[in-house]
Amino acid sequence: MARDKYDTKQKELILDIIKNEKKEFTIKDIYNKLKGNVGLTTIYRLVEELEKENLLSKSMNESNKAYYQYLEKCDEENHFYLKCNNCKKMIHIDCNCIEELSNHIKNEHCFKLNKEKIIINGLCSNCLGKGMK
Repeated sequence: MARDKYDTKQKELILDIIKNEKKEFTIKDIYNKLKGNVGLTTIYRLVEELEKENLLSKSMNESNKAYYQYLEKCDEENHFYLKCNNCKKMIHIDCNCIEELSNHIKNEHCFKLNKEKIIINGLCSNCLGKGMK
């Protein structure tokens, strides 16, 4: 029984870091922030669970290194995320316009979107203001 409480405490520590991370992160980043207090295997296991639950977005860089980003849980069907290519900030959007796009893609291109994990890349207003193009 004590082992379950310990595992839950570890999960809470990992989740706190992941939820407060505003940019992409690696599993090693989480491990380093925990200063070795939680094993890599535990972190890998929880990250895998969160990805299956659509609470994490996973992307690979050109060196095949995995990066993750927390996705706010949303019960709304019509929501998506905007991801800044420069600062890597993720912005959660609740908007019905995605429904029209989803229907267009389904009807015209025979492709059904996974509405739980739509991420549109671009530049945020902050980076645009810094002269990024």
